[in-house]
Amino acid sequence: MILATVLQASLIDVISVSGTKPDLLLILLAFFSINRDMDNAIITSFAIGFAHDIIGTSIGPGFLSMGLLGTALCYFKQFITIKTMPMQAFTIFVLGFITAYSSAILSRFQADIPIQHIYGSFLGTPLYSAVVGPFLFLPTAWWMNIQTQRKRIRTKR
Repeated sequence: MILATVLQASLIDVISVSGTKPDLLLILLAFFSINRDMDNAIITSFAIGFAHDIIGTSIGPGFLSMGLLGTALCYFKQFITIKTMPMQAFTIFVLGFITAYSSAILSRFQADIPIQHIYGSFLGTPLYSAVVGPFLFLPTAWWMNIQTQRKRIRTKR
């Protein structure tokens, strides 16, 4: 998570397209919510939200929105399997859109913070993250030694 935060704050501008850049913390939020157990995913969701607020403009909106939506995704994954790349991309896009929208609403309750690049944060960043995200799931799972696919067990007959 620290590596993703540092990369998001510093080096991610290298791959930006027309000012839109992927959100590595959003991708990490979706990864942990999909691939980890309930307790670890909930704790990590709030920690990722706090890291998002540290590199952002205000403290609080990202913590609440990412934490609560990551928790909701943990509960939602009990009803639907999110293992294919199109489903992961769709999940990242929806999670990014709702997170950006709820963070914008929550930031309006704080000081008079202007919402900049409203279409880029609501559509561009989640879309870019959804395209890049599923390709980062496998290396992240390998690096963290998480088994994402079940092996088939052969039985003798």
